[in-house]
Amino acid sequence: MLKSILLASLIALMGQTAVHAMDRKVLTIATEGASPPWDMIDTEGKLVGYDIEVGNELCRRIAVECKFVAQDWDGMIPALTVGKFDAIMSGMAITEKRKKSIAFSQPYAGGFNQLVMRKDLQLPATDTKAKINLTSIGAAQQAILGQLQSALSGRTLGVLRSSNSEAVLNELFGKVATIRSYDTQDNLHLDLAAGRIDGGLADYFTWKTFLDGKDGETAAFYGPELSGGLWGPGVGVGIRKENADLVAAFDKAVDDCIKDGTLKALSLKWFGIDISPSATP
Repeated sequence: MLKSILLASLIALMGQTAVHAMDRKVLTIATEGASPPWDMIDTEGKLVGYDIEVGNELCRRIAVECKFVAQDWDGMIPALTVGKFDAIMSGMAITEKRKKSIAFSQPYAGGFNQLVMRKDLQLPATDTKAKINLTSIGAAQQAILGQLQSALSGRTLGVLRSSNSEAVLNELFGKVATIRSYDTQDNLHLDLAAGRIDGGLADYFTWKTFLDGKDGETAAFYGPELSGGLWGPGVGVGIRKENADLVAAFDKAVDDCIKDGTLKALSLKWFGIDISPSATP
């Protein structure tokens, strides 16, 4: 009897926590702060970027204040589940693996990943405008991937640790290349610029910021644009599963931002192209 009473009390408390998740006036949102233009730290030490601006807009529509905090990427989901913060907005793809631990809002952005390789390697030419959705690979796409595997055989490739790109890189090239994982994208960039690795795989827009600087003289995009598969349907707000009301609130706010063009305007501002869900397949 006592166990039943305690269990009922615990369930009631958990339900009450979920129901009142939106009663608060401030939501703490974690972001990495090291993946421009998604999120970064400016010269004044402030978190800025697409994630932060979209997050503030979503919170305005939910009628709460956003407080953004920096969090290491590979500890982000565990920290959310233990209540260190209320949500994640850090260019995080919605995947089946992550959905086992946390819930997601509907996507607030699309996007794709791409390889970048050092120019001095003089690798065989590729079509960098070609697109491969890893969810459904036909014979033609498999042939392109086969050519890439041959070209990158024996190379050392960098990737962000605990990311979906890491899983994809290991799946596609783990048998032919050495994969080196990094704690931050910045450290990957430093090793690539210094020639300690031959290339890497990451979000296209994160690479573009890197290549638009002086490093564009030594490295370039290589191979097709990659999407789908382990990357899932897009980028969403990560939320604890028990906070169903917060998921619903973010869903509505994202939907409103899609319908009135706000996400399109913000993606054009930060990326130069429209990566809002309405524009990406």
